[in-house]
Amino acid sequence: MKRQESEIDPTEEDLIEKILAGNRTLYEIIVHRYNSYLYKVGRSYGFNHDDVEDLLQDTYISAFQHLKDFNGRSSLKTWLVHILLHQCYHKKHKMRYSHEKPVSEEINNDKLSLISDKRDDGFSIVQSHELREIIESAVLQLPDEYRDVFSLRELYCISTAETATVLNITESNVKIRLKRAKEMLKSRIKQSFNSSELFELNLVHCGGIQKKTMDAVHAI
Repeated sequence: MKRQESEIDPTEEDLIEKILAGNRTLYEIIVHRYNSYLYKVGRSYGFNHDDVEDLLQDTYISAFQHLKDFNGRSSLKTWLVHILLHQCYHKKHKMRYSHEKPVSEEINNDKLSLISDKRDDGFSIVQSHELREIIESAVLQLPDEYRDVFSLRELYCISTAETATVLNITESNVKIRLKRAKEMLKSRIKQSFNSSELFELNLVHCGGIQKKTMDAVHAI
């Protein structure tokens, strides 16, 4: 007998209801479902891999602790992005006072490949590597308010309305900032990149983030 579809791929509502009823183990499904997506958001905000791991864990723990407050007015994904961006702002604030080096100055030393080199010939790989650095450097150098909008709308396909909710601005401001962000990026970069590959989470790292998060959840 086939299992019901809801048992194989439970809805957000079902998951939240069961988690709040005491089944903490199911929270791992939420972590797994949004891990890669949130990782890319954190990376596009200008943090390195280690910092994003910490930010994701803090985000998931905060979301778990306040899960009862999720009212469903936005999607769970949007709610998690909102929490993550709050963590990013807090981290940026701490970095300013601790004089940590900005990620934009460290990007060349970051060993994590953000865009995969899918072609085999050496020349194409070099081209891909150079393009990756140009694209990601351009995105990271956007002012925060424009990078946030560009990342959410163009890289992660969040709607104008949800972007406005996450950033606590009007939909008109979302459209204006997106237009200005695009103007800041060179047309050749915008036409060349494959947005789905930007700031990609390697599956090797995904499991580690997931395990750390669930260990912390069970310890609460």
